[in-house]
Amino acid sequence: MQRKKHLHRIDAIDRRILAELQIDGGLSHADLAERVGASAASCWRRVKALEAAGVLQATVRLVDPAAVGRGVNVLCNLRVRSHTREVRASFEAFVRSRPEILDCYSMSGDWDYLLRVVAADVADYERFLMGTLLEHPSVGAASSHFALAQVKHTTAIPIG
Repeated sequence: MQRKKHLHRIDAIDRRILAELQIDGGLSHADLAERVGASAASCWRRVKALEAAGVLQATVRLVDPAAVGRGVNVLCNLRVRSHTREVRASFEAFVRSRPEILDCYSMSGDWDYLLRVVAADVADYERFLMGTLLEHPSVGAASSHFALAQVKHTTAIPIG
């Protein structure tokens, strides 16, 4: 369960820092400072404050799924058999343990969860669906949708 986070006050320079770091998380403090119009020391302090406040999270490098043989994106609607706390906790722990499940959202509406799963091909996804996902005792039903093309993908949050 997520805790509600308090909004951190961000000024114009913080906004520019956040925008630049979402484009290139590997920028040096000197390069970042040049791009946002501040000193390197000021940028370093601001980045550390944004990290401490939880505004900036982990720095990662994004991998092209197709380049590592995981080019098939599947969106899977899922319904659980029961909505007890134990069943939900068991299913969510299972989801966190599965590397092929990149995203999982608890949903309102007809389906309980929406998963984004990457696979090598349709047969690879079928093995995961039939041999792993549908075998979990909490899963009642699933409906899979294969993405034909990725029209837009971004990890950048709009900073306004």
